[in-house]
Amino acid sequence: MPTEPGTGGTERFVPPRIDGGREVLPLASRKPLAVVGMVILSVYILLAAVGPFFVADPVATDPANALLPPSLDHLMGTDNFGRDVFARAVHSARLDLTLGVVIAICAMVIGSAIGVVAGYWGGAIDEALMRLTDIVLAFPGFVLALILVAVLGNSTLNVGIAVTAAFVPYFIRLTRAQALSERELEYVDGAKLAGNRSGRVAFIHVLPNSLQPSLVTATLVAGWAILTVSGLAFLGVGIKPPTAEWGVMVSEGARDIDAGHWWTSLFPGGMIVLASMAFHFIGDEFGGREA
Repeated sequence: MPTEPGTGGTERFVPPRIDGGREVLPLASRKPLAVVGMVILSVYILLAAVGPFFVADPVATDPANALLPPSLDHLMGTDNFGRDVFARAVHSARLDLTLGVVIAICAMVIGSAIGVVAGYWGGAIDEALMRLTDIVLAFPGFVLALILVAVLGNSTLNVGIAVTAAFVPYFIRLTRAQALSERELEYVDGAKLAGNRSGRVAFIHVLPNSLQPSLVTATLVAGWAILTVSGLAFLGVGIKPPTAEWGVMVSEGARDIDAGHWWTSLFPGGMIVLASMAFHFIGDEFGGREA
């Protein structure tokens, strides 16, 4: 982990420097899947940012044009209410991507803060926090989110809270493990000798140097969060219709497959897969060892 001398004889974390264009081609050759993920994610971000301004109202119904197949007028066809599937998928991109990223960031911030407390102070604090973490981890993440949504209610905010809570324990364990190593290094002793209080040493010095595994995992969690949010909506316990959300669209379109109207669920399902793959490609590539 790169560091440089700081005040009071301590060291501070220095993020790695990337030299603009000269790194692009080596990155493409060393981590091709990461580049593929970045391209897909860039398209999604552009679609989510400006797409809703150029498509139809995602909740406007038109029964006369229900279940039309893909065409130039309706790129992804229409659903059983006559709503444009492409318009709904574009609006869903904004909601699902936002939820995925926000959930990953919140889970990382909360989990890393708890993890550094457990790892740096140790003792009874560590034991109590880790036993609670083990209890939460005894539930599969999706099942825990399902339970929490059932208790809290199925608003978008409550879905975000529930899914965040399901992923927090992973960051607790990651940051704790890294903090256990970091607290034994010389820069921590130097920070203490310089008169820094334990809390400052833990959060200003140890925490930033313990975040690398969590930053990589946050990328993966963003993809998992999109899958989880969509899965909850598919089961009918998450975000509810007529909200434009990929899981809602797949759930509504599943009943049309037997009648041959495959487009109502295939396209939103494909967008879920691609979004999740993009985050996972980036996380997997940068989480591995350098070539």
